[in-house]
Amino acid sequence: MNILGMLRSAGKLQELCYAGVLVIEISMRVHYLQHVPFEGLGYIESWLKAKEYPVTGTRFFESTRLPSLDEFDMLIVMGGPMSANDESAFPWLGQEKEFIRNAIEAGKSILGICLGAQLIASAMGSRVFPNRVKEIGWWPVRGVQPPDELTFRFPPSIEVFHWHGETFELPPGAIHLAKSEGCENQAFQLGRSVIGLQFHLETTPELVQGLVSHCRNELLPSTYVQSEAEILSASPEKYQAINRLMGEVLSFLCRSDP
Repeated sequence: MNILGMLRSAGKLQELCYAGVLVIEISMRVHYLQHVPFEGLGYIESWLKAKEYPVTGTRFFESTRLPSLDEFDMLIVMGGPMSANDESAFPWLGQEKEFIRNAIEAGKSILGICLGAQLIASAMGSRVFPNRVKEIGWWPVRGVQPPDELTFRFPPSIEVFHWHGETFELPPGAIHLAKSEGCENQAFQLGRSVIGLQFHLETTPELVQGLVSHCRNELLPSTYVQSEAEILSASPEKYQAINRLMGEVLSFLCRSDP
């Protein structure tokens, strides 16, 4: 029996089809980086539990201890209200960016969400700066057609949840994946295994309530800032749609060539 047969027998991989190409999903050891208590994994936690992947985490509001690179296969970098440039206020941001850069260079699978995507960009030498407008609430993003089947494909249009005032330049060599009317760089892919999202596909009603409770001072009337009532009135179908897309992104990052 070859190694793929052994892994199948052990339940360590799953075959799936993405863009007409057979790929293999392998069991992953996952580590996440969380910046504030109210921006947790959300739907990602349910997805990881269903896969029975081992999960560890660094919560910077409790401890700045980071694992060695050989302790995990996939890194998930969550959002937060601070800026990627706030190293004077949060000295651990410099350590975190170095850790992210080392993980990218080591070939780890990496997902960055909102601040997490900005930290990936900053770690790779790109500028993070205030966007021309804030985007807060449920607004559509449009997929940018990627060059080949090895790149993740977003839908032509999907309404997703946003909460950001900053944006980033694409890291050198990154592929642009999505944009919106309010923000050009909404998603990118770097190499085969790094994806950054400016928006929140992991969002659940509980996470949105937490953001509103802690950050409602940002809900000032603007072109792309919804009211608290509009944000909290989102239908269950909206959450289900973005969570399905989150699952597709995670599956893409967990794949390997057969």
